Amino acid sequence: MNSKFSRVCVVGLGYIGLPTAATLASRGLDVVGVDVNEHAVNTINQGKVHIVEPELDVLVRAAVLSGNLRAVTKPERAQAFIIAVPTPFKNGMKPDLSYVFAALEAIAPVLERGNLIILESTSPVGTTEALAQRLAELRPDLGTPTQRSCKGGVHLAHCPERVLPGKVIRELVENDRIIGGYCPCCAAEAAGLYKLFVRGQIILTDDKTAEMAKLTENAFRDVNIAFANELSLICDGQGINVWELIRLPNRHPRVSILQPGPGVGGHCIAVDPWFIVDAAPEHARLIRTAREINDAKPRWVLDKILTRAERFKNPRIACLGLAFKANIDDLRESPALKIAVELAQCCPGELLVVEPFIDALPAGFDGAANARLVDLDEALEAADLVVVLVDHDVFTAVPREALAEKIVIDTRGIWN
Repeated sequence: MNSKFSRVCVVGLGYIGLPTAATLASRGLDVVGVDVNEHAVNTINQGKVHIVEPELDVLVRAAVLSGNLRAVTKPERAQAFIIAVPTPFKNGMKPDLSYVFAALEAIAPVLERGNLIILESTSPVGTTEALAQRLAELRPDLGTPTQRSCKGGVHLAHCPERVLPGKVIRELVENDRIIGGYCPCCAAEAAGLYKLFVRGQIILTDDKTAEMAKLTENAFRDVNIAFANELSLICDGQGINVWELIRLPNRHPRVSILQPGPGVGGHCIAVDPWFIVDAAPEHARLIRTAREINDAKPRWVLDKILTRAERFKNPRIACLGLAFKANIDDLRESPALKIAVELAQCCPGELLVVEPFIDALPAGFDGAANARLVDLDEALEAADLVVVLVDHDVFTAVPREALAEKIVIDTRGIWN
């Protein structure tokens, strides 16, 4: 391949890093993937995947067999380094950037002048600048960039991921990408790498604007979901079918209300708005309120389940779904998981958990002897209460006669 980036090192082989690494490898680049999880490393080197994402298994297998992709536990020399590690929050909804800085410290010993570092992890405004300052401490010999020029040293940019779980492989290629350079030449350097596989438009800006753009995208969706979730609470009290209600205003040409659910989950929408609130608490009042509405929805759903279960001495409750969205195995910040775990702790009866994308109950159920992972047929046969928490396709296909004489709580409106 005619490119200055013959080798790329991707740090973090999760839901973003692994698809990115495999996509780069499919373009003929030599890609080294780095992860501290030895199980993930060994799985990838066998041409297999440790996460569920459509088409990813085929892409990884081809990349490994071609010799263009291999996984290791420590970074190696490369022309470009992509950091794709988690950025969760810690107590008090404060951003936890420890994984990002650990990744920088891991790659620092193998960096050379002229290398490119791209932060893909969603981050609070100012993170890229903080990385530049930390890099100057770790490797003063490299001539790290200022916000005016690179001085011939290491290039640094932020390029937030903008993909939807379940469609990652396609959207990595087709979606527009925002590239925020720590200086203009850093942005141009990063654009040269993404042009190797991105068919969407590549938009250049500065690092802080790129950081804020990703947070804004997810805060916008969070606010709109909060509106739908608040509507669902109001409608429940008024005896109105919220899904029927939403369909009617949505027939207006300038109205597009989203669908309510049991809360908001995932690594982006449930987390990123708090980064804005943390940075500007006195101004981010609407964003904070939306987060509080969505964070409170699982408790409301749980109370509704417990109230309906009171008519049974030892209720058998089927919880359909644990993932944070349909047709994936991702449990991060999942409201469905929170509800099911709390049910297991406070329900006097039996909890039948159905999640077709996992093989065992996650750690949150440790010690819950009343909770079992079962298949859909067993759950529908045995349950007194059926609670839909995730709109997996397999759940939407349940025949209505299978629900006869069951108490149904459908938080997704799939059986409406």
